[in-house]
Amino acid sequence: MPKAVVVRTPGGPEALEYTDVDAVAPGPGELLVEVAAAGVNYIDTYHRSGAYPLPAPFGVGLEGAGRVVGVGDDVGTVRVGDRVAWASAQGSYAERVVVPARNAILVPEGVADEVAGALPLQGLTAHYLVRSTFEVGADHTILVHAAAGGVGLLLVQLAKARGARVIGTVSTEAKEALAREAGADEVIRYDRTPFAEEVRRLTDGEGVAVVYDGVGAATFEGSLDSLRPRGLLALFGAASGPVPTFQPQVLNQKGSLYLTRPSLNAYTATREELDWRAGELFGAVADGSLTVRIGGRYPLADARRAHEDLEGRRTTAKLLLVP
Repeated sequence: MPKAVVVRTPGGPEALEYTDVDAVAPGPGELLVEVAAAGVNYIDTYHRSGAYPLPAPFGVGLEGAGRVVGVGDDVGTVRVGDRVAWASAQGSYAERVVVPARNAILVPEGVADEVAGALPLQGLTAHYLVRSTFEVGADHTILVHAAAGGVGLLLVQLAKARGARVIGTVSTEAKEALAREAGADEVIRYDRTPFAEEVRRLTDGEGVAVVYDGVGAATFEGSLDSLRPRGLLALFGAASGPVPTFQPQVLNQKGSLYLTRPSLNAYTATREELDWRAGELFGAVADGSLTVRIGGRYPLADARRAHEDLEGRRTTAKLLLVP
């Protein structure tokens, strides 16, 4: 029987159970994929804990890459033997997973399985943030929180490729080195310096055009205070917890600011948009202009340890589970 990681009762990392599961076959519009690498993401911890409730029991994980071993009816051009990646297939912490064909991305030659498994969710997120949520350009100074994390390192690279000046925040010397290696022009150690004050200093009091904030509660107020008038806060995650309720009048008082809470589903709502974003990302990886850093590899059986390390902020870049 194939192995997978499931949650029967939501809770802490101990809720992750590595167990035998029933073999499955792909239905209409579905692919059966032998998983080569599954991406570990913060949203997986929200599902596991019950913060984003799912009917239990459920398989954990959304992202991965592997080789197609079965094809259901009404599937277009994907065939058995093709390599695919995906950002949205529940239960991806598994040896085999059923992937909706509409969510599958064909992996180009020259892109390794682990890179393909590490890129979709965080890469597509970084792409929509810098291309669509706020279209970053050469005349912009931007702030990226957790700049040495999986999304952060990609955001820094994509924004620099578009000519922006990038300020990143990190918590350790090692993470500062990673952010600078990715291209960050300035790096703020928020464990030492109030980041909003430092952003104001680095921008001669003006503030930044956009803040990309996947941290949430711990950074929200400082993110607003880092923006220039009519600047945008893109709050795309809540690694430190959800943002408390606040009065929209605050946005007026701080300079007619904009606030958005974007999601990947809304920015890949059509097949054309998914293909555009994925094509640009995989193309950049293939030509060497985008580096996908793997920060940790864990056996599938060690999913609990991966979650503990992620939530304990002991990691950088992307974490993978390798069946």
